[in-house]
Amino acid sequence: MATSLFAEEPAVYSIPLKDIDGKETTLKAYSGKALLIVNVASECGFTPQYEGLEALYRKYKDKGLVVLGFPCNDFGQQEPGSNDEIKKFCSSKFSVTFPMFDKLHTKGPEQHPLYAALSGPSSPVPGKVTWNFNKYLISRDGKILAHYESDVEPDSTTLTQAIDAALAGK
Repeated sequence: MATSLFAEEPAVYSIPLKDIDGKETTLKAYSGKALLIVNVASECGFTPQYEGLEALYRKYKDKGLVVLGFPCNDFGQQEPGSNDEIKKFCSSKFSVTFPMFDKLHTKGPEQHPLYAALSGPSSPVPGKVTWNFNKYLISRDGKILAHYESDVEPDSTTLTQAIDAALAGK
């Protein structure tokens, strides 16, 4: 199959975002990497997953996985803090080194375009983001591969096997 030099960039890479420090960015810098996009919260029963997400990131980052944290206050107001407070919490409590982004909405009228792409009707895995710590696995070429609910732990066989397959290009 011939590849065009002008192939359209996957939509997920071009969506405007802000990092946790408020700097304008996109996911384009992560092109060629497998991504695990997670809506995170500091005061949730699933908050201890930060530890597992960081372990996952450290285990797989040299193989091409990037975990991306997107703080969200949509579920039970469990992420009330400012970006600075969130950043301090994540680094002091869980030694988070994976990239974190600006707080956003995953649902409702203010739903961020990233989450509209991940969960909307044109997504390969359409359906609502149901709670904090939902996870979306993105292939190295920017395709949405899977959606995992909050109760899927970062070190679960289900998730790690899917990451291994994504990194292998399967």
